[in-house]
Amino acid sequence: MQRTKHIRYPVVFLSLAAGVILFLILNVCIGSVKIPAADILASIGGKEVEQSRILWDIRMPRAMAAMILGGALGLSGYLLQTFFHNPIASPFVLGISSGAKMTVSLVMVFLMGRRFPVTSAMMIFAAFVGAMISMGFVLLMSRRIEQMSLLVVSGIMIGYICSAITELVVTFASDAEIVNLHNWSRGSFSGITWENVAVMAWVVAVTFIAVFLMTKPLSAYQLGEGYAKNMGVNIRLLRVLLVVLSSILSGCIVAFAGPISFVGIAVPHLVKSALNTAKPILMIPACFLGGSIFCLFCDLLARTMFAPTELGISTVTAIFGAPVVLWVMVQRKKERTA
Repeated sequence: MQRTKHIRYPVVFLSLAAGVILFLILNVCIGSVKIPAADILASIGGKEVEQSRILWDIRMPRAMAAMILGGALGLSGYLLQTFFHNPIASPFVLGISSGAKMTVSLVMVFLMGRRFPVTSAMMIFAAFVGAMISMGFVLLMSRRIEQMSLLVVSGIMIGYICSAITELVVTFASDAEIVNLHNWSRGSFSGITWENVAVMAWVVAVTFIAVFLMTKPLSAYQLGEGYAKNMGVNIRLLRVLLVVLSSILSGCIVAFAGPISFVGIAVPHLVKSALNTAKPILMIPACFLGGSIFCLFCDLLARTMFAPTELGISTVTAIFGAPVVLWVMVQRKKERTA
């Protein structure tokens, strides 16, 4: 058994790493204009190629954003599922993405509309504030509600309230702003610049390191709060860190790509099934790599399935993510009846 685990873990991580590289290359090569892999290598080597502008100004930043933000989505979902001990907790389900969407739409309409200079940092901060507001309401509800199913329903209701406020904000937007808000609210990695990639990479990298340093407290927390306290874990501080770090990741995702559904739910379960363990030291990097693959794959389909028409990324992620959620619910019902 121990030998099987030692073989399984490297195989899974090598497969995930290979999947990230493969889909990163496919996202750059495939599109309305096909770019041969040889041209990509030549361009990296410093040679001028015919499609260099498409490669470096459009395809590469978009693929990098899908990889970084997809990983952040997978990690955020894992943190929330660990925090609430709920297998279907995610930024989208608990209304956290809707809260971030609400504040970002306020910034887009009332600041951008008045030609106020809005930076990437301001957008992330606005999304973080919205995520924290929604998370605060969910936490208040969690103190009064013991059943996790009702907590999820509460999160969905909070999401509807935030969406209603967002629709109210749209009433005061111009036609051009309404179009931008609509396209952004469907979720998309288009229009990403290298400046955006640099900001999101820095934010996600710092957050990832902070989460990875929490592997030991998280391992104890998974075994129960009583056990964690006996091991010397500061439960209150750990909860605060989980809330803040998951909100930063959710805010970063919504600020740059809009709300993206089901990735945060599906990826942790798929990764857990592949590893056959829930150890944070393995799950944290694996969820990040799994989220990157999931979003790179879905973004590739969104761009090419009905080209030149582009689908919203949430449309594709829902198609592949929703069956995983149904499978999780069926499995949990079987475990309870067994």
